[in-house]
Amino acid sequence: MSQIAEAALRRGEDRYSIEVADASLTYRTVQIDDLTPTGLQLARAAGFKPPDDAVVLQVGADGALDLVESEKPVDLRHQDGRFVIVASDRLYFFKLSGNRFEWPCRVVTGGLIRKLGAVPPDMAIYLEQVDRPDRRIHDHDLVDLDPEGTESFIARKAVWKLNVHGVVIDVAESTITVRDAMEQAGFDTAKPWHMFFKVVGQPKQPVELDTVLDLDTPGIEKLRLTPKNVDNGEAPPAPHREFALLDVDTAYLDRLGLRWETIVEADRRWLLIHGYRVPTGYTKTQVRLALEIPPAYPGAAIYGFYAYPPLSLASGREIPSTQLRGTLLGVEFHGWSRHRGPSAPWDAATDNVVTQLGLVEAALAKEVGE
Repeated sequence: MSQIAEAALRRGEDRYSIEVADASLTYRTVQIDDLTPTGLQLARAAGFKPPDDAVVLQVGADGALDLVESEKPVDLRHQDGRFVIVASDRLYFFKLSGNRFEWPCRVVTGGLIRKLGAVPPDMAIYLEQVDRPDRRIHDHDLVDLDPEGTESFIARKAVWKLNVHGVVIDVAESTITVRDAMEQAGFDTAKPWHMFFKVVGQPKQPVELDTVLDLDTPGIEKLRLTPKNVDNGEAPPAPHREFALLDVDTAYLDRLGLRWETIVEADRRWLLIHGYRVPTGYTKTQVRLALEIPPAYPGAAIYGFYAYPPLSLASGREIPSTQLRGTLLGVEFHGWSRHRGPSAPWDAATDNVVTQLGLVEAALAKEVGE
């Protein structure tokens, strides 16, 4: 007999206690008058009106869920007194490591799957997929159980993957230093590198060899590596600083390790970044990148971006909306008309050169399918 059933018996002849959870598996104590209640009585005791709109699942000692029919009695003297009771008109099914589970809601979270299957924290849950890699399901992820067929999950030791400049490595822990990642991928850490950690939708972040990368970060794209340029020993000319940027802009640009300037020509204010690397798939590997900075910046938005030499795709496909033009230092830059859209307009309090460069990277990557 379970501890809950024994406790219920000890409470007297009139009222007994059961534990009832909702769809989040949060339990509460509910009083009931009968040690052999039916599914209908359990739903009524849990407060469902009308009670026949509820699905009642009994939680076994092993975590298994068993449907309790409306008129089916449950003997709490010999069975566990834990139930999941949810308003629903049907049941959904999924498998976890070969075991079949019933669930009264169309959507289930990874955390609930972990709870239902008693999956320990050091194990990861994956949705098994045909003809493509299994999809890892994090605790906060939602899975729709409605599509035809039974969703099948498997729990196994977690493995994180990281793309190190085209070399995908498997990592047994959720964190790794840049140095360890490069060495595992076969790159010589003794050579001078520009190193950037790229997350989808964010500007690339300069990193150092001892930087610790969190592989649980959503949207990780890759660790990008660029050999540092070797020059002939001559010092480059001092960069132009004809107007000031925000402190956050200056700090970020300095961390990029690229030469940058602020220039005013024909009453237009420009931020010019030299040697800006573009993704594979273009006919050029790097360009001079320019952003036109409005006089009212950051109160006014930065619009699009400009490149010289003009960018074109190796595939020959034409890049849309690149008709803008701007002359800077005697050459004509080709501008990309890219804006944020009504769902994410420019915000003077949070947007700046840094976030605009994130838009630049996303636009360049989109054209080559990254």
